[in-house]
Amino acid sequence: MAIINRITGFADDMTAWRRHLHQRPELGFDCYETAAFVVERLREFGISEIETGIARTGVVAVIEGQGPGPTIGLRADMDALPIEETTGVSYASQTPGAMHACGHDGHTTMLLGAARYLAETRNFKGRVALIFQPSEEAGPGGGRIMVEEGIMERFGIEEVYALHTMPGDAEGRFCTTPGPIMAAVDTFHIDITGQGGHGAFPHHTRDPVVAAAGMVQAIQTIVSRNHHALQDLVVSVTQIHTGSAENIVPETAYVNGTIRTFAPDVQQMVHTRLTEIIAGQAASYGVEAALRIETGYPATVNHAGQTAFAAEVAGEVSGPDKVQTDRQREMGAEDFAFMLNARPGAYLFLGQGEGPALHHPGFDFNDAVAPVGASFFARLVERAQPLND
Repeated sequence: MAIINRITGFADDMTAWRRHLHQRPELGFDCYETAAFVVERLREFGISEIETGIARTGVVAVIEGQGPGPTIGLRADMDALPIEETTGVSYASQTPGAMHACGHDGHTTMLLGAARYLAETRNFKGRVALIFQPSEEAGPGGGRIMVEEGIMERFGIEEVYALHTMPGDAEGRFCTTPGPIMAAVDTFHIDITGQGGHGAFPHHTRDPVVAAAGMVQAIQTIVSRNHHALQDLVVSVTQIHTGSAENIVPETAYVNGTIRTFAPDVQQMVHTRLTEIIAGQAASYGVEAALRIETGYPATVNHAGQTAFAAEVAGEVSGPDKVQTDRQREMGAEDFAFMLNARPGAYLFLGQGEGPALHHPGFDFNDAVAPVGASFFARLVERAQPLND
């Protein structure tokens, strides 16, 4: 791998940063300690233009290059997940019920590594904006809020890039694709109200349990019967809550689930069919049902030119044979979508080798790939805004 030598030289520091962050996971927008750690490191690197408090705990820092030029944005997410860690490592989470199970501690570390190198060398024109974002894992999404609070305009960001670690892919291997790479996500909630009563006398009730079961079965027909088989679509019921005892027909039931789409017309079709199905099922079972659909992150769509450029840079770092540019899009979602809707750019996955999957309680970021990601970010800036132009 053509990892930048200077970055390799402080790889041990990066490991220490990452493990410090891993021990102190924070959820959602409440990344106060993480943001403070980031700011402390940035100041150590000699970076003075730092703005905090964006989207509550987000940070944007700017490194000035040598001479006028555009501003390129590099983004890392900082938040953790509400999962009890089972890795057993010496630096495991010290916060009960929270852990870095998606590698955001590694993402933050890779961007800090790039920041240290770029602040030392400044071997580029223009500026680089380092975006440290809270609340990628939870709606409404820190990426959305940071865009709404105007970071693209305030810092003059013209292009934006991000990396995400990927267990199961070969260590140091980059994967991306132009166009859609991750899905849009919506959430639906169904509150069912019937008439409760004694389980021995169901004829005196209007049973919300049976109605919920009927709705869940009917929802399955959206994918199987209402959309083209070659279009990507997921509609999953993930929660049913009702009842309190074996001899009581409850008064209410709650059904919850997720919708994953790429095409706006498919998304609208699902919304329409859910509305029709829930109304029809409620009438057939004699209950009332209120459907609420929360529109979440849009599809993450890479821009063709920026994706091709990012892949070239990745090839310089890891070798052309370790770059895939036709990665199959997936049904996961990512709030970097809001940044790509605001500015052209690209989102790439970086393989970290075998191990537990993302969002698994046994997941741990592979520190060996942190210099790879940091080198990618640094070379991206140097190649996009070279001094010799």
